[in-house]
Amino acid sequence: MPKEEKKQITIIEVGDGAAIPVKSDQGLVSAWWLAFVGAILCMAGLVIFKSDPYWRILKFLPDGILVTFEVTFASIGLAIVIGLFTGLGRISPNRAINLVASTYVEVVRGIPLLVQLFYIYYALGQFYAIPAMAAAILSMSVCYGAYMGEVFRAGIMSIDWGQTEAAMSLGFSRRQAMFYVILPQAWRTILPPVGNEFIALLKDTSLVSILAVSDLLRRGREFASSGFQYFETYTLVALIYLVITLILSRLVGEMEKRVGKYESR
Repeated sequence: MPKEEKKQITIIEVGDGAAIPVKSDQGLVSAWWLAFVGAILCMAGLVIFKSDPYWRILKFLPDGILVTFEVTFASIGLAIVIGLFTGLGRISPNRAINLVASTYVEVVRGIPLLVQLFYIYYALGQFYAIPAMAAAILSMSVCYGAYMGEVFRAGIMSIDWGQTEAAMSLGFSRRQAMFYVILPQAWRTILPPVGNEFIALLKDTSLVSILAVSDLLRRGREFASSGFQYFETYTLVALIYLVITLILSRLVGEMEKRVGKYESR
C-alpha cells in the first residue's frame, strides 16, 4: 500500500499594522522608499508652492500630532501590561483564571473598537463621567490588550518546556521560572509583533477624535470645518499619518533584524 503523504499546512498571517520592509522582499523595500520619499516631496511641494492654505494647516496640526503620540504611548504601555497578564492567564492550569482570560479575549476581539469607545465614554459615562482622554486610552488599552494577550501566549508557548523544568530543578518556583527564565527569552519573539501592534494602534487613534480628543484627525477636522478646505486639510493629514507610519515600520523592521541577529548567535 502506498505510504500516506503528509500534507504541509501553510499559515497566512495578516495583521492590522504596516507592512514591514525586510531585505528579503526587495519589492516591499523599494515600495517603502518610493512611498516615503514621495510623501515627503509631496508635503514639501504643497507647502512651498501653495503655502496658503498648506502652511497654515501644517502650523495648526503639531499639537494634534503630540496628542496622537500621547494616546498611542499610554495605550500601548497599558495594553502590554494587560496583555502580559492575559497571556499568562491563557496558559494557566487554573481553569477559572484560564476561563476569565479566554473570555476576555473572545469578547473584546469580537466587538469593534469604535463600539468600545462609544460604550466606555457614553454608556458607562451615564454612571460615572470619564474624561475623554482617559476613555480613549482605556478603550484602546482594553482592545489591544486582548490582542497582546495572544501575542504573549504564543511567545511563551514558543519556549521549550524543558527550560521551565531546568529552572525548577535549580530551585525556582513555577512563578520565578516564568518571570526570570521564560519571559526574558520569549520577549525576543514577542517584541516584533508588539512593534507591529504599536503601529496599528497609532493608526486606530484616529477614532478617538469622535470623543472630542484633539488628536491629529480632530485638529484637521477643526481646520477644515472653519474654512471648508476639506481636500487640502485631509490630504495633509493623510500624508502626515503615512510618514509617521512608514518611519515606525522601518524602525520595527530594524528591530526584527537585530532580534534575528541576536538569536542566530
